[in-house]
Amino acid sequence: MITERRGTLRRVVDGALRSEPVTGVPEVVAKGQGGLFDVLPHPDFADNQRLYLSYAKPCDGGGATTAVGQGRYRDGTLEDFQDLFVAESACTDTAKHFGGRIVIDADGYLFLTVGDRGQRERAQDNGEHGGSVLRLHDDGQVPEDNPLVGNTGAQPEIWSWGHRNPQGLALHPDTGEPWLNEHGPRGGDEINRVEAGVNYGWPVITYGKEYYGPTIGEEKKDGYAQPLHYWVPSIAPSGLAFVTSERYPDWHGDALSGALKLTHLNRVRFDDTRAVEEVRYLGERDERIRDARQGPDGHLYLLTDSPDGKLLRLNPPADG
Repeated sequence: MITERRGTLRRVVDGALRSEPVTGVPEVVAKGQGGLFDVLPHPDFADNQRLYLSYAKPCDGGGATTAVGQGRYRDGTLEDFQDLFVAESACTDTAKHFGGRIVIDADGYLFLTVGDRGQRERAQDNGEHGGSVLRLHDDGQVPEDNPLVGNTGAQPEIWSWGHRNPQGLALHPDTGEPWLNEHGPRGGDEINRVEAGVNYGWPVITYGKEYYGPTIGEEKKDGYAQPLHYWVPSIAPSGLAFVTSERYPDWHGDALSGALKLTHLNRVRFDDTRAVEEVRYLGERDERIRDARQGPDGHLYLLTDSPDGKLLRLNPPADG
């Protein structure tokens, strides 16, 4: 399954792209960075055929916000699609920083990223969904043990906050915890381990600068989590995957990110939570890499970002 920004859901079957898109997909706002974002099968998809989509949803008063919903997939059709969560507090006319990445962990919790919508103050306001990672039950209900449940004025779906625009989300293969990558401004892209009730600092702390030059906040400050890894200058990371396949034994446990700005596949090796190596691949192709995933067949797949985007299958490197 492949999502296209304009709002179409496509299928690749036996290596061939089906010409007909999947029907039953919700209306999306395909404007700026908005559109159809992520697609995710339920962990019990083989039994329940539940398929999740995140997308830019039109708001009643204009603009758009980040939403996630599900339907039942059958034979090229998504039936009875319904929203499970809509970030009403993140409605705005700005057409950027939606986030929109989703994963479901081993305990059945659904995590959704929501960007700051280009209004950075949202990321430090727990009364807003913007600039946060949300944690839901797989039916959209709020878990009672979320860190802000019961806090007056806070959004109970929030799991962590202080994020700018998370564009990659994956479960760590050893701990099962969600990790993410996110865009900084001019510099300061980050990889973070997402923990309950933790403030990741944007825009109070960042290793990035304003696009026109001045610094933003500080690099470090008590009470705000430091990134596990950061990039200066920005690579514009998008998509995140951990390698567990035996097809790539020398990359086992490493984190892969696509790069939109510096157009490469980025691999970071961690010793626990300490980044110890970074290697860049495919830069000679000069293609924006939107997503990186490990398929059920153990191969790594990449999506390029262009009017004529490609699905690439990555062979194991001969040199390790």
